[in-house]
Amino acid sequence: MEHKIRVLISEEDVNKKINEVAARISKDYEGKEVHLICILKGGVFFTCELAKRLTIPVSLDFMSVSSYGAGTQSSGVVKIIKDLDEPLEGKHVLIVEDIIDSGRTLAYLIEILAKRGPKDIRLCTLLDKPERRVKKQVKVDYTCFTIPDEFVVGYGLDYDQKYRNLPYIGVVEHNS
Repeated sequence: MEHKIRVLISEEDVNKKINEVAARISKDYEGKEVHLICILKGGVFFTCELAKRLTIPVSLDFMSVSSYGAGTQSSGVVKIIKDLDEPLEGKHVLIVEDIIDSGRTLAYLIEILAKRGPKDIRLCTLLDKPERRVKKQVKVDYTCFTIPDEFVVGYGLDYDQKYRNLPYIGVVEHNS
């Protein structure tokens, strides 16, 4: 099946917004080190670009969790596929996500990570779909873009493992 990808957010706008959010994070964590937790696979593009723009000391770890199958809807079942390599005790943790919609994955993840003794946990996302939020307790501290409820790809986001490498955010439109 062929897909048409409509540009929702241009590469230029994505880069500009990442610069702005990185400046806010650098200011908020001034004098501290921040421990970024990149949520794989989708978060890797955003995390790398964000980390390059931070002016504070940064450490980095990766975690892979899933609540999606091959489709476009969350399954509601969250599983840890790859856990962290480093302990979190006493660290300022910033979870970096590509997109937050239902909040199920993040609610579960924050609960698990909070038990590991970090100083604090904050959340940063490239894209937020608040109208899809099921877990209202998930508070996003840093958001690049709030988007409508459309299925998006690019900048790490995929459709069945395709389109992650697009340098912009696009909407998948199915051709009939």
